[in-house]
Amino acid sequence: MVELYILLILMIIGAVGALEMKDLLSSVVALGAVGLGLSFTFLVLKAPDLAITQLAVEILSVIILIRATLHKDLPEVPARGWSGGTAAGLGFAVVFLGVAFLCIPDLPPFGEPLLKVAGHYLEAGLKETGAANLVTSVILDYRAFDTLGEATVLFTVVMGVLAVMRAVGRKERGKADE
Repeated sequence: MVELYILLILMIIGAVGALEMKDLLSSVVALGAVGLGLSFTFLVLKAPDLAITQLAVEILSVIILIRATLHKDLPEVPARGWSGGTAAGLGFAVVFLGVAFLCIPDLPPFGEPLLKVAGHYLEAGLKETGAANLVTSVILDYRAFDTLGEATVLFTVVMGVLAVMRAVGRKERGKADE
């Protein structure tokens, strides 16, 4: 439960940071961090399908927003030495690996069902659905409406990306004035 509070605090900090930053590109990055925190929250709540969908939507949304903000005038950033960024990157890598080494022993053995419903799917999936492929039976029989919702979200994201990225019908800056 502590993990959820930590993720919630980080998401609130990212949202406030996105609102308060003067630079649009920094705000987009902070907003992407909020979406990434939400994806991790779904993972902690044992909803990996929602986490994957959130991650896909978040990545595509951040790409669209970065493309939209790159056409704005960006402030000139003074050149700095590489030692500060390198130290921060190495510090992040050390913290990430330390947390990973602490968390990996808590994972269940490979192939062991984590939830009761997963055990039911493994035991009765073939008998109840008639599908030899249990992944297909879970996606199309047990969780069909959920899969339809996720497919709708992904389709909407793809259509949004295509609408933003299209070049047909747009005028060039010099020709728009004519």
